[in-house]
Amino acid sequence: MAVSNWVVGAPQLGVSRGDLGSPKYPAFGFSYKNTNAENFPTWECFSVLGSLSVQNFQRGLTAIEEESSSSMSDICQEESVKREELQKSFTSLPRALSISNLSASAGDGSKERVAYKGVPGAFSEVAALKAYPKCEAVPCDDFEAAFKAVELWLVNKAILPIESSIGGSVHRNYDLLLRHRLHIVGEIQLVVNHCLMALPGVRKEELHRVLSHPQALTQCEISLGKLGVVKEGVDSTAGAAQFVASNSLRDTGAVASSRAAQLYGLDILAEKIQDDSDNVTRFLILAREPIFPITGRPFKTSIVFTLEEGPGILFKALAVFAMRDINLTKIESRPQRNRPLRVVNDSKNAGAKYFDYLFYIDFEASMSEPRAQHALGHLQEIATFLQVLGCYPMDVSL
Repeated sequence: MAVSNWVVGAPQLGVSRGDLGSPKYPAFGFSYKNTNAENFPTWECFSVLGSLSVQNFQRGLTAIEEESSSSMSDICQEESVKREELQKSFTSLPRALSISNLSASAGDGSKERVAYKGVPGAFSEVAALKAYPKCEAVPCDDFEAAFKAVELWLVNKAILPIESSIGGSVHRNYDLLLRHRLHIVGEIQLVVNHCLMALPGVRKEELHRVLSHPQALTQCEISLGKLGVVKEGVDSTAGAAQFVASNSLRDTGAVASSRAAQLYGLDILAEKIQDDSDNVTRFLILAREPIFPITGRPFKTSIVFTLEEGPGILFKALAVFAMRDINLTKIESRPQRNRPLRVVNDSKNAGAKYFDYLFYIDFEASMSEPRAQHALGHLQEIATFLQVLGCYPMDVSL
């Protein structure tokens, strides 16, 4: 049996969803079947949006006959070119590394390779390009893949978010700092400007839903609430932009960086739509080897330590810095995963259970300064565990 199929519908004609089913743009299809048992063809028709009446079908045929063949050919050719160009732009973007494919080539060494979590256009990539404008930014599926990429010499460095002025600390990366033996060699503070974007020609009023990372959607709650759209969380901001572009979703927008709009061919409908204009994310730069502090610029040191349980023990630990006029810029506590609870068996608190914490501290001093060396030597007398995560230049620019 020979079967030929034709489908005619609104997407090929470049019209909106509201035009479907209208006399000019009927959304329908029809197929022609020719069997050996019959001497005449059998036609079947169907509707993309549901049942199709004979009257609608006849009106549809009339509308199509009115379209000139040359006009339809131009439209189809133009849409085909756009799809090919979009596909080429996507295939030219770097493929994300995952834990399962970390055996990929480490490159020719001609430029700095910096790993980050996400896809091209992510704010982490923007931070990497701010730190190293001529680097090759290497996308990774998750934070741990970025750590491992550095450890396996596939990249020179990794750049990962550690805290946000709105969202707070990125706890996953604090845990990974202790699990992997990498060194903090720098920091980048990035002003995050969320942009609302959509396919070319789409207006804000036409959007029914908006995709982005849940944190980005939360940070833009007021602006998106005024639009009355459905907010849908996805894995990343740039991934949302990529999804809208690759699937040609005309009723769907994305919240992402301006770089994402540029990479995926989307129009920016509004910029700086975050509810709080002071939206800054701090990133850490990680490498296999530490750097040596230099004079002439401010440095910061990051450490992690544990303490025995006891009255005033944390106060004593923090006092070693205050005694030497060392400013603490960050204090973070995380329960120890391999020993989350500690049981106390003294006479006063027999059987009491406490969380056993890791304390992460950033302070403004270089390891080359005697005051910092003395403070850490003093802390080591109190702490049951102490590790320097890195000593690195402070980012004082925004």
